Amino acid sequence: MASPLPDPSLSPLRTVAVVGLGTMGTGIAEVLARAGRTVIGIDISEAQAVRAVAALEASTARAVERGRLTGQERAQALARVRTGTDPRAAADADLVIEVAPESYEVKRQIFRELDRIVRPTAILATGTNALSVTRLAADSAHPERVLGLHFFNPAPAMKLVEVVSSVLTAPAAVTAVTDLALDLGKEPVAVGDRPGFVADGLLFGYLNQAAAMYEARYASREDIDAAMRLGCGLPMGPLALLDLIGIDTARTVLEAMYAASHDRLHAPAPILRQLSEAGLTGRKAGRGFYTYQEPGSAAVVPDALTPRADATAGPGRPVRAVGVAGSGTMASGIAEVFAKAGYEVVLAARSEEKAQAARARIGASLARSVDKGRLTAEAAARALERITPTGTYEDFADVDLAVEAVAEDLAVKRHLFAALDKVCKPGAVLATTTSSLPVVACARATSRPRDVIGMHFFNPAPAMKLVEVVRTVLTSDEAHATVREVCGHLRKHPVDCGDRAGFIVNALLFPYLNNAVKMVQEHYASLDDIDAAMKLGGGYPMGPFELLDVVGLDVSLAIEKVLHREFRDPGLAPAPLLEHLVAAGCLGRKTGRGFREYARR
Repeated sequence: MASPLPDPSLSPLRTVAVVGLGTMGTGIAEVLARAGRTVIGIDISEAQAVRAVAALEASTARAVERGRLTGQERAQALARVRTGTDPRAAADADLVIEVAPESYEVKRQIFRELDRIVRPTAILATGTNALSVTRLAADSAHPERVLGLHFFNPAPAMKLVEVVSSVLTAPAAVTAVTDLALDLGKEPVAVGDRPGFVADGLLFGYLNQAAAMYEARYASREDIDAAMRLGCGLPMGPLALLDLIGIDTARTVLEAMYAASHDRLHAPAPILRQLSEAGLTGRKAGRGFYTYQEPGSAAVVPDALTPRADATAGPGRPVRAVGVAGSGTMASGIAEVFAKAGYEVVLAARSEEKAQAARARIGASLARSVDKGRLTAEAAARALERITPTGTYEDFADVDLAVEAVAEDLAVKRHLFAALDKVCKPGAVLATTTSSLPVVACARATSRPRDVIGMHFFNPAPAMKLVEVVRTVLTSDEAHATVREVCGHLRKHPVDCGDRAGFIVNALLFPYLNNAVKMVQEHYASLDDIDAAMKLGGGYPMGPFELLDVVGLDVSLAIEKVLHREFRDPGLAPAPLLEHLVAAGCLGRKTGRGFREYARR
């Protein structure tokens, strides 16, 4: 017989028990107490219960210092919380939120005990992000009152709450906890029951790929993290985030996801097993991918893996004049960056008219910078004077660095590099800005492959700080050092990576975007809910579908195809929905319609 769940309009869940007072449980308790709920904190460890109180006191004190709470509000919130080790304290709770370790046996035991203790009208919520809510509900005496309530870390700051219902969950329970989430100032998103739900379902595949990239020694941990922060605007790099989440937790989530999907992208990278079994589980242990000042500290300290400042062997070549090949948005932006940094720039296009038009575009961009107070009128004028437009690559004869920024077509780029090889003086470095094509193929079109390197700027080049510096197996140390020194003069952040599809950013970003498309294609969640989940739960500046429409669905599809072709992983195959939209001419904002429709200008 079904238990009589409360009418959500009459029972606003005033008393809430939180079982498990680790970082997440303590954060949830703080959120509830600050919103006026009576909170019963329960943990099997008395020491952990004491630590939770200390953590609540410290966190609320910081909130007062930052003006988010008054002293009186803090005192009231702390007075609403009582902690202990006896689960019978939950007897009068309207809602119990379990935040125990990700283990079916542990959670089952908690739910069995709660079934004997709490009132028939109480709702039981699991905070799992990896295990099946349906399976936990089926093992309960009253499955209709069991659901998932997934907060994100840190709970006081993160707005997203995923409300996970199973086929057994009563609608009244879903309504009650959704109303609670809204009252807490959170953004509830209703999702179905599958490992990872929405946010973690997308996030953990990306984190796993980053771990595998580091394990393969493709790039350093610092460069991987910097690339994703500066190239995508993420609040934290993937390896630092794994340390924050807990490497053991990430491994558990990924194992559950892989068991459900058998997608190799979710098969935990071996390094996650190695670190977790060695007890190097991240910040909580004081060491994971990084080493921390002490367990629980966020302060990173140098260790044996910290790169030396002199990691690049030898000095680079002097660079005074730079040639930029191309007349599009990227070429114009790159030319502007070099000119503002004091370099003499030759801007070459297929015709004098196109080159002049590109220079005019740069002039307009510099004028906007003056209007916004980012540049003086004198500095803008000097920068524009340094740019010489031309319709012939012959004018690259005296440049020290030639940067190619033409169409993303290998045949076009190889033809251009063959031309630059003939025109540019010996010792000039030849760089390609490709985002997905093999740099070595451009190098082989020349007689000096040791001087060829990738220099991948991000759009818009004047604003984005990241440059991926891509060495081929033929690139010389001197050419590499030259480009890194130039990046320093440009005030850009260079990250080193090898010559393989996607480099760092696109190799991690586009599989994540593709997986988001698959979620919609499978009717698991809506565009709006997925975008909201990643912005509110992951701190992403844009949701995946907003970003796909900005980048262009045709561009995104092309990159997905390159990644799939290079790595031969079925999980990287472009989602059919993406292919269908491109075939229909729905390419995103530039056509007025992509995943969403846009007003035409």
